[in-house]
Amino acid sequence: MTHLPRITAGRRRARLVRRHLLTPAARVDGAHEVADALIGLHATDAATVFLSAAARMRAPTPDAIDRILYEGPKGVPALERVRCMRRTMFVVPAHLAPAVLSATAQNTDRLRTEAMDKLNQALGWDHRHYTTARQDTLSALASRGAATAAQLADDVPALREQLVVFPGKSYESRQRASSTVLGVLAAEGHIRRARPAGSWTSAQFRWTPAQPLPAVPVAEARAALARHYLEAFGPATADDVKWWTGWNLTDTRKAIAATGAQAVELDEGAGYLLPEDLEELQESQDEPGAVLLPGLDPTPMGWRHRHWYLEPAHTAALFDRNGNIGPTVWWDGRVIGAWAQHADGHINHHLLTDAGATARAAVDEEIGRLTAFLSTTRVTPAYRTPLERRLAVGGPD
Repeated sequence: MTHLPRITAGRRRARLVRRHLLTPAARVDGAHEVADALIGLHATDAATVFLSAAARMRAPTPDAIDRILYEGPKGVPALERVRCMRRTMFVVPAHLAPAVLSATAQNTDRLRTEAMDKLNQALGWDHRHYTTARQDTLSALASRGAATAAQLADDVPALREQLVVFPGKSYESRQRASSTVLGVLAAEGHIRRARPAGSWTSAQFRWTPAQPLPAVPVAEARAALARHYLEAFGPATADDVKWWTGWNLTDTRKAIAATGAQAVELDEGAGYLLPEDLEELQESQDEPGAVLLPGLDPTPMGWRHRHWYLEPAHTAALFDRNGNIGPTVWWDGRVIGAWAQHADGHINHHLLTDAGATARAAVDEEIGRLTAFLSTTRVTPAYRTPLERRLAVGGPD
């Protein structure tokens, strides 16, 4: 009987601390290095990108992160903002973007058809109406160079038309047709999000024309993304890879096999790790470190099975109903609490696990670092969680 190498939860956390830059010794200088280490940074909430990068940088400033995001070395952006894993917006390294996009590509023909059906049912648009609005939008953007959705709606009256989304639901709302039209154009690669209008926390992004990224054969792209994932997040189960990428199980298994990954035994069953990484797991653990991560940070959102770094009993306090995690406090590769910012700028926190005096002192130091980074900026997560809400209005500190 063949016995698989056994990887304990403690070894996984030690590797997590190193690979995800969760200790002062592992910190890097630039936001592009953080994105490289994590494959990408969640970008649904504009502030998450900055806070995820800052937590892992030696001397972060909003201006330095902004320059890497929108200018890059020699005027060439080092990062691309794309909709990819699980149809979620990420900021990924520019050199990985073609493979990431090909590996997670949506069927743009289907998206376009769904968009036209949606606009037809809500507003009576036919194919000609949609095509005209699409072309007028591209022309307006080419003329402006960069524009917000509101500015484009000023130029293209059709984009101002409003439709009801989620009719009859408790969260029913109205949105402009611009949201649907721009979403499809972005998925097709014709436009991209650029620097927002306002501060770095603003979600009012400008749009710019874009050239579609080079196509990578799908099987090759999936194998590359699976390898990058196992390098950054492994050891992991097939279920973890499937959940993180949004693939079906068959495509997940094929991609893992193409990496040449080694099967290992984890607490939750069979997992996978790149052969060259087995030796690292035998090394001694690094000096423990504390870190404050924002809501939707890629580390806590990186696995389907989380019990090895997150107590199941704490899930209800830290996640919203849709599975989005709020701001968290970490020590030695484990979630030990949560944090939130008061309206007056004070960082309030609550430890769900008492990790000892050394951990508490390190957390206080990280609160000081985050306070300095934020300065006069106020941050409210896009997805509110039970404990974050209580802390934001003066709950336990």
